[in-house]
Amino acid sequence: MFKKILLPIDLGEERAAAKALSVAVEHCKSGGCELHVLAVIPGFSMSIVSQYFPKDFEDKTLAETNKRLEAYIAKNVPSGIKAKAIVANGTVYEEILEVAGKIKSDLIIITAHRPDLKDFLLGPNAARVVRHAKCSVLVVRD
Repeated sequence: MFKKILLPIDLGEERAAAKALSVAVEHCKSGGCELHVLAVIPGFSMSIVSQYFPKDFEDKTLAETNKRLEAYIAKNVPSGIKAKAIVANGTVYEEILEVAGKIKSDLIIITAHRPDLKDFLLGPNAARVVRHAKCSVLVVRD
């Protein structure tokens, strides 16, 4: 049914990532689709932020995150599933939407935690992705 699934994960939230990954794996097994696993790190491009980090910090962070994501995929994604690691930096929901468009994803599987009052006022990343995605979005509650 789906050809390309985008699975944004937070490598620091293993429980939530595992829950979303299991849903993605089931979809891939039943439909033979590609799995694109995305990790987003905060953007360092603003001069007010970047001035506090060494010059090569962003490149090193991207490379290290890519290594961690590749290891996560190797360890947790069954060998019969075609999976690709993608690392982006910037605003989480913006990067998710941009990558989904670039890879022509037809499903985004994203985790969402139990909403707090602040989430109703500010809006979490999952809500923004649901509102603005041009493809189907499956939200997995943490």
